[in-house]
This record gives sequence, C-alpha cells and structure tokens, in this order.
Amino acid sequence: MKFRKFGNTDLLVSEIGFGAWAIGGGAMIGNTAIGWGDADTNISKEAIYRSIEQGINFFDTADIYGLGFSEELIGETIGDRKDLIIATKVGNTARENKFTFDYSKEYILKACEMSLKRLKRESIDYYQLHTARLSHLQQGDCIEAMQLLQQKGLIRYWGLSLNTFEPFPEADYLIENNIGNGFQLVLNLLNQKALPLLQKAASAGYGIIARMPLQFGLLTGKFDAGVHFSDNDHRKKRLTKEIVDICNDHLQPVWLLCKKYNITKTELALSYILSYKEISTIISGIRTPKQAELNTKGLIRLSNKDLEFIEELGKSEFVEVMDLIQRQEG
Repeated sequence: MKFRKFGNTDLLVSEIGFGAWAIGGGAMIGNTAIGWGDADTNISKEAIYRSIEQGINFFDTADIYGLGFSEELIGETIGDRKDLIIATKVGNTARENKFTFDYSKEYILKACEMSLKRLKRESIDYYQLHTARLSHLQQGDCIEAMQLLQQKGLIRYWGLSLNTFEPFPEADYLIENNIGNGFQLVLNLLNQKALPLLQKAASAGYGIIARMPLQFGLLTGKFDAGVHFSDNDHRKKRLTKEIVDICNDHLQPVWLLCKKYNITKTELALSYILSYKEISTIISGIRTPKQAELNTKGLIRLSNKDLEFIEELGKSEFVEVMDLIQRQEG
C-alpha cells in the first residue's frame, strides 16, 4: 500500500480507503432504501480487519449510513486506535420517517457528540458536511459549527462532501474563503465532472477524497441487464436495465486497456483515479474480506496517452451515459 498526504494537513492516508456505507446494512427511511441491502455483521468486521492487513488506514463513514450502525461497527472494531484515520459526515438525517437534512449549528454540535460515542473516539480525524449546498455555506451556521468543533479538539480537520453532478459552487466558496481542509467528490471512468476541480483544490492545499470509484458496481464489469437488487438496496432504483445496458456498451473501448496493462476492470477503474496526483485517497465500498483484497491489488499508473483517451470519452460518449444517470437520480 502506498500513502499520500491529505492536502496541507498532517494526515498521511492510504491510496485506497475503506468506504463504510455498505456495512451499514439495508436501512430504510420509510419506503426509501438508504443502504446496500442486508449485511452480515461478522463479515463486515472481518472486512475491516482484512482491510487493515492490506494496509488501509483511512476509513470513511457517515452518521446516516445504517442510521448510525456503520459508525458503531467502526467503533467496535477500530475504536480509538491512533494509527487509523477516521472520517465521518453530518447533515443528512431522518425525521418523521422521511429523509431530510439539517446543517444548523445546534444539530451539528449534537450530531458530532453522538458520532464520537458510536465511533468510541475522543476526536474525529476528518469531519465532513454531507453534501451541504451553497445556501447552507453562505448562511454560515454549519461553518461556525465546524470551526467550533475544531477549536474544541473534537475534530482535527473538516471539509465538504460535494454534490455528485455539480460540485463547483460549494468547492469554489470554500476555496475562495480559505476555509476547510478537504473535499470529497465523485470521480470515476464515467463521471469525470469534477476533473477541472482537482488542480484548483489541490493547489489551494485541500485534500481530495474520490468516492464512487466503481459507480455502484457498474465498473466492475460484473453486471448485466438481468442483475437484481433487493428492495432495501438503493441500487434497485438507480441501476435500471437501461443504465446497465448503455454503460456496458459505452465502456467497451475502455476495457480494451485491461488487456494492455494485464489488469482487471476493477483494477483499471481504481488505477485511472490514482493516476491523478491530486487525489489523496479513493474510498471504495468494501463489505467482505475478498473485496478488501481485490480493491488493494493490481494498481498501476496509466500513461498520459491513455488518460487523455479516457478523458476524451468523458467529453463525448460518456456524456450520454451521465445524462441518463443524472435524470434517473432526479
């Protein structure tokens, strides 16, 4: 495992991190699935331990994952270990059986207290506003709360998990006002919308976490049009037959690179992201020990020529794919 510096902080993070959304299990808010289907607690714990054996030292979760259960598992397995870095998020919540958000100062301070208890830690290494929008940042309550928590030593650093499709307004606001320490953004073979942000954010000293590296599993190459998801798996509504079909079709030119580099589709998808030096870490979703092994091997740096080839696809063929995915999300 290789490690990279997280912006201007003193955090040295593994290139591959542990995305802890899936181990939260098949939580529901009303009739809305917010998880990845049922998860076996013992297997989830084994996945965490195997990830540590593979050299992963960065674990990313959120208080909404499993409605707190993901944080609890991290707390039970990792606790206050100083050699492991824990990131979590705040702002998304459930009220009256409905998914909503709250970026008020009062809520963030209370939510942080609850996260610390679940994580069994005295301080959170990296605390993130969970997809707060520009209006929330401009109002100022959430920023004041994060800075207060940092002053109190309850969090070491903080940042913002950016919107999937339009990451720029919020990122620009933090950069222009020189506040916060990092960003979490979506970057993968299909979704390259955040590429223009990388150099700007990194040069300003922000650490960058890349999420959704496998686009909910589409980039593993294992899904066909007949793939089935349970009712408590959020992908049931996201990965429709149409989306699976069009993704598999448009990705064929990219998969030719697997033969060139002698790597799997998963390894190519992760290697593509790590080929950008501005990326600090990738949080791939890991729910089994086997996935911990598969997501930490075969990582290479793509040639500039191949990066340019993939970026050209991102500006042309993949636009149709992302438009369809965005409409599905909406």
